[in-house]
Amino acid sequence: MRRAPASWIGLLLLGLLATSPSRSEALKDLYFGEALYYAHQGQFFEALERLDGEVKQHDDVDEPELDTLYAHIDDAEFSLGDFELRYRMHHRAGRAIKAVLEGAVDERIRNDAAYRLARIHFQKNQLEDALLALDRIDGKIPESIRDDIEFLRANVYLAQAKPEESIATLEQLKNSDSFAGFAAYNLGIAFLQSGQRQQALEQLDRAGQIVTKDPAELAIRDKANLVLGTILLEDGEHERAIPPLNRVRLDGPFSNQALLSSGWANLSIDRYERAIVPWNILASREVTDLATQEAMLALPYAYGKLDVHGRAAIAYGHALDAFTAEVGKLTESIDSIREGKFLEALVREEIRKDKDWVIRLRSLPESPETYYLMELLASHDFQTGLQNYLDLADLKEKLETWESSFDSFDEMVDIRATHYQPLLPDVDTQFRELDSRLRLRIEQHKMLVRRRDDLLTTPRPEFLATRDEQAILAKLEAMDAQLTDPESPSQADMRQRIQRLKGTLTWKLETEYHERLAVFDANLRSLGAAMAIAQEQYDAFVRSRQAATHSFVGYEKPVNRLRLRVKAAIDRVDLLMARQGRSLEVAAVDELIARRSRLKNYGDKARFALADSYDRATQSQARVEEVQ
Repeated sequence: MRRAPASWIGLLLLGLLATSPSRSEALKDLYFGEALYYAHQGQFFEALERLDGEVKQHDDVDEPELDTLYAHIDDAEFSLGDFELRYRMHHRAGRAIKAVLEGAVDERIRNDAAYRLARIHFQKNQLEDALLALDRIDGKIPESIRDDIEFLRANVYLAQAKPEESIATLEQLKNSDSFAGFAAYNLGIAFLQSGQRQQALEQLDRAGQIVTKDPAELAIRDKANLVLGTILLEDGEHERAIPPLNRVRLDGPFSNQALLSSGWANLSIDRYERAIVPWNILASREVTDLATQEAMLALPYAYGKLDVHGRAAIAYGHALDAFTAEVGKLTESIDSIREGKFLEALVREEIRKDKDWVIRLRSLPESPETYYLMELLASHDFQTGLQNYLDLADLKEKLETWESSFDSFDEMVDIRATHYQPLLPDVDTQFRELDSRLRLRIEQHKMLVRRRDDLLTTPRPEFLATRDEQAILAKLEAMDAQLTDPESPSQADMRQRIQRLKGTLTWKLETEYHERLAVFDANLRSLGAAMAIAQEQYDAFVRSRQAATHSFVGYEKPVNRLRLRVKAAIDRVDLLMARQGRSLEVAAVDELIARRSRLKNYGDKARFALADSYDRATQSQARVEEVQ
């Protein structure tokens, strides 16, 4: 029996279209639509759970063209691979997408599949395979992924250290609506990789001045300015480094590093007053940021260069107090992680519902360890491991839900058994009577069919006589048999009269034979229709009887088997979560220990610089007093 989705989900899905390239056809299968509904919410496990079952049901039906999924089967198989890819099941997703790629499907779907397969290979650092998949793209390409394909191709070339090929591809994306900013930045990196330093600097400068309101392109514009400024700063071109660093937005993700580098660039050309400005801004920001911590030391150093030793001493004192407090927090954070509170914070439901949940971790007062891990949390390796842990946590929650539902299944089976078992004996008794009567009628019908077929080949008029005619014939035969004296005139007269009557009846049977045969055939055909209806009702009864039994018989073993499988899966997930959580905790602890060591070093520098600044401030004050 196919499950029915909730009615409100059905209403929501009436106008929903497939996510694959073939979007011109209205949705006809609500079960496929239900999977798409969950996918659009980002719940790809639920989407996979439903679509995988729906596709398997479709594969098992005898006449798939009658199934509502038949019109969407190519899209469904493609979406299955897409959902697996989005759930980071790369191995299974690759198999599913390859099946679509090698099947007889629409060009647009095949090309989209090739692009997604290339993206899988690129994410797994299988660069040659990614290029092979991209080379399979030919013919009609969905407009929505045309630029994505070329951008991916350029990234593959960059990863292969083939900047010339990447440059040729990126040049075509300079006017792209979706990738203009990214292409401009990557083009600068490609020029840099190819040794064309001047072209790289010019391109990064252009990328750092693009006009856009898109948040992602604004971020990549800031990154281009930061990279350009950093390159110039490292090359000793401090004056040229300042303008691109100043173009970085103060509220952007790269602002802290840009402010720090801008201060060093000004300091390197003895513009101490200008160095103080960005460092003052940066020193007042979140103290857990590395750039902020460095600025808290650099700012009093610049004050010292300006001979403002009193203010320098105050800034060093403030930095020392902040570093000391942060070292204590880091120690507390390390202890907190080792107690398991870090992992508890990561799996909190109310936090992860927010798209900015990583940032919100900073606001958890009971999770001090999250203050210092923003950089670590943003790294690709840690994000991958963290996402694996969160997926395991979600899977465990689902498995525990399934485990608790088995008791409900047992209760449902018991209720059905309680309902049907008292009714079945009487039903079986009536069924046996009906079965014997139906079998008799079937045999009688078969006998009549055989007789009709015989009459078609060998005419036998007497077989079509009515009951009265058969009685008359039998009576005449009996009377004729009683006339035993051939010499008796009266018996001879009687025999003649009997023969005359028999001849009249036989004449009637002979002359009406075809008409009677037609009536017999018509009656037999109507009887056949009635027998067919009776057989259908009989079969329906048998199916209902079997369904009643199957609704409560035979469930114990499979349910127990599933219960054991779920229990084993939970144990395995617990083991994997422990291992994955341990690796995350070790990475986090190592990061915090390194941060603590750095802060202790900063604290030592601040302590010595504080003493030196006090001495210089005292000496300066003494000189002033001597002059007065």
